[in-house]
Amino acid sequence: MRDELAKRPLIPVIVIDDAANAEPLAEALLEGGIDVIEITFRTAAAADAIAAIARSFPQMLLGAGTVVTKEQVRRALDAGAQFGVAPGLNPETVKSFQAAGKFFMPGVMTPTEIEQGLALGCDLMKFFPAEQAGGARFLKALAGPYASQGVRFCPTGGIGPDNVNDYLSLDIVFSVGGSWVATGKQVAAKDWATITAQAKQAMAQLA
Repeated sequence: MRDELAKRPLIPVIVIDDAANAEPLAEALLEGGIDVIEITFRTAAAADAIAAIARSFPQMLLGAGTVVTKEQVRRALDAGAQFGVAPGLNPETVKSFQAAGKFFMPGVMTPTEIEQGLALGCDLMKFFPAEQAGGARFLKALAGPYASQGVRFCPTGGIGPDNVNDYLSLDIVFSVGGSWVATGKQVAAKDWATITAQAKQAMAQLA
């Protein structure tokens, strides 16, 4: 899973309020050329949404995002999440996913957190909140001392079509996370055609 994620330049970060929207959302993204999705545990529907996609779309790389509690870890894994993501770095969360044989990407924003991630065996990390923390220039400076360790990042937070390539132009960035491809409002409105069109546009821009 680590190697597969490292090949995807974009990970859609999805907030979903109704699990019934999960399958048509996954289908819309796949039609747009995106076969990876991160369903965040920001709503009560997250686990059911993950389970629905896991059943119907085995070709989708399926992640659970905003995993910050032990209960969310359990629910994410039970639902069929193939990888996990968090805004911060909790060693127990990382170890729980590793013990289950699943990939986990912790969130970092400081040198200390990067080193903690390395100590836990993580070399792909989420940089969050990317724009608010200082953007691509800050990430380049932050990551410089760790380039020899093979650390690479997935910046998330405030990223969209206007600045995505600022991040992807950096060798230390393997992917970006963002919600602009499928916003919560669009998902709630079942605007699948727009989501497919945005996915196609994003993949064309990142090609």
